[in-house]
Amino acid sequence: MQSSITFHPIGIIHSPFKEREGMPIQPIGAKGIKGQIEIFPEFTEGLKDLDGFSHIILIFNFHLSTDYKLLVKPFMEETIRGVFATRAPHRPNQIGLSVVQLDGIENNILHISNVDIVDGTPLLDIKPYIKKIDCVESEKNGWLEEKTDKFRNKISDDRFNGN
Repeated sequence: MQSSITFHPIGIIHSPFKEREGMPIQPIGAKGIKGQIEIFPEFTEGLKDLDGFSHIILIFNFHLSTDYKLLVKPFMEETIRGVFATRAPHRPNQIGLSVVQLDGIENNILHISNVDIVDGTPLLDIKPYIKKIDCVESEKNGWLEEKTDKFRNKISDDRFNGN
């Protein structure tokens, strides 16, 4: 087993959210919120042909999370859940994933919408979102089955500000 993995950011995500508290907890609650991604110059060439996609998948580092918990109390919930059954930021590898709308590209700047990510977040990778490949009908939504419609109106509180 590999003892460590090293990632290097390819850019920085910019959003209107300067802190975690008060921001949307999922992209569905961030409809219309604009942001930008600054791709570092050495990775700009990799943006070729990305402008042909309406949505992109961002893989990023939860850089404000310095520790993890295997049991967490997720947003909209009072029950303790296993971290892998949630989207909580305090994870063993602190990796986040978000699907955003790609509004345009100017040189090394990506203009995006539906941003639910804190300003200054390190971007690890971008993948094109392809509806026919990435969108699947799920048969079960676990403990969130009755709660998914509530994500539109929910914002982050301070439960994940500490470790």
